[in-house]
Amino acid sequence: MDYLIPSNAKKSLLIFGMFTKFDLILFGSGIVTTIILLLFISPSTFWGAIIDLLPALITGFLVLPIPNYHNTLTVIKNVYNFYTDIHGQKYIWKGWCVKDEFKETNKK
Repeated sequence: MDYLIPSNAKKSLLIFGMFTKFDLILFGSGIVTTIILLLFISPSTFWGAIIDLLPALITGFLVLPIPNYHNTLTVIKNVYNFYTDIHGQKYIWKGWCVKDEFKETNKK
């Protein structure tokens, strides 16, 4: 689910008003991976602790909600799609109450 409309329009469809199922699965897998790393590779140095915590930190960053978009992962996907789309780099934004000026009104 990509959100290119104001975040409050789809907020009721999100878990806790912020997350999709995929977000929670992604963050949960980061937490589980971090716990496994902490159990098997107990950190004895500062950098070892950072490496153990990286999965939770990275997945937490990806699902972090930001204004006007669903989350950081959606922004990254939109930027990636914009620069790799073979149909050109053009997004058409339509608001809620905008008249479609390009629609033919005189049909024969």
